[in-house]
Amino acid sequence: MKRSIIALLAATSLFTACTTQKRTESASIANNGKVWASVWQQRAAEYRALCFQAYNAAKLRLDEALKNPGGKPLAVVTDIDETILDNSPYDAARAIANKEYTLATWKTWTAKGQADTVPGAPEFFKYAASKGVSVFYITNRDEDERPGTIKNLLLYNMPDTDNDHVLLRQKTSSKEDRRKQVLNNYNIVLLCGDNLADFDMLYDNKPAEQNRQAATDQLKKEFGNKYIVIPNVSYGDFEGALFNYNYSKSSGQKDSIIGAKLKVEKE
Repeated sequence: MKRSIIALLAATSLFTACTTQKRTESASIANNGKVWASVWQQRAAEYRALCFQAYNAAKLRLDEALKNPGGKPLAVVTDIDETILDNSPYDAARAIANKEYTLATWKTWTAKGQADTVPGAPEFFKYAASKGVSVFYITNRDEDERPGTIKNLLLYNMPDTDNDHVLLRQKTSSKEDRRKQVLNNYNIVLLCGDNLADFDMLYDNKPAEQNRQAATDQLKKEFGNKYIVIPNVSYGDFEGALFNYNYSKSSGQKDSIIGAKLKVEKE
């Protein structure tokens, strides 16, 4: 009898441990969403079509600008991540393992310099360079990511891949000062990015989604003209605004916020 009770207790403990482990490994809503986002980015022809659409529009706008270049030499300014380089393998690996983004794992990824390109990006920027237009890469990668970033851009023979044209984050994540730095000597005819802060300081660390919506309405004439947006549903300031830029929130806290803010059909 004693042996039977011990066996029963052992089985119960094992079941409880397995159940607890299973619950721990259950993916959060946020990470499940990032898995689907990565699948879409990697496999959906619609994503590919949207990228081609964006860069086709960029070429049309650039050709228009080339007809009346003005005094200063022309430049296009672009973000790197999810605008030129496709980091979905990193995002997918973290999300499918139900793990959060960390700066250390991100830098391990960027140091490899092996990300693929966003559809249409290499062709457009090489076309711009062939017309005498300078390309500036304004990214919020850190300075210690420069070697991997340069390596990755050179892998695809991207134009103007040098220290003068690759402007990484220094003191702040805002890109406004770096845009002004380019404007000192160039006329910026186009800006390309996947995150709205890539285009205008109106989007810098806005505390609520409503403020970003209002800024977008204010700038609506620029989209498709001077501002070329590349689709990215995996991450960005839309996510930061959702969580009030508190990136230390747990998966459970994020799930609660997402659940509270989603529009859901009432039964």
